[in-house]
Amino acid sequence: MFVSEDWNQKVKKTFNATSNEEVLTISEAGELFGLSKDQMKVYVDKNKLTKVPILRNVHRYLLLKSEIDAILAKK
Repeated sequence: MFVSEDWNQKVKKTFNATSNEEVLTISEAGELFGLSKDQMKVYVDKNKLTKVPILRNVHRYLLLKSEIDAILAKK
């Protein structure tokens, strides 16, 4: 049976393969903070974290892993 890969994971994998900067999806970052996807979106906006845009979609973006790691290290 064919299992399709999540679109966000596919974009993340492609980005990480072609960039020096590692990224996380909103869901992955939220899991690290213990937040839901919607709560993480609010956290990103409130704390003005860097959003790595995904082409052709203004509402989807990835987050820099280095920023998330730095925030978690401070806690």
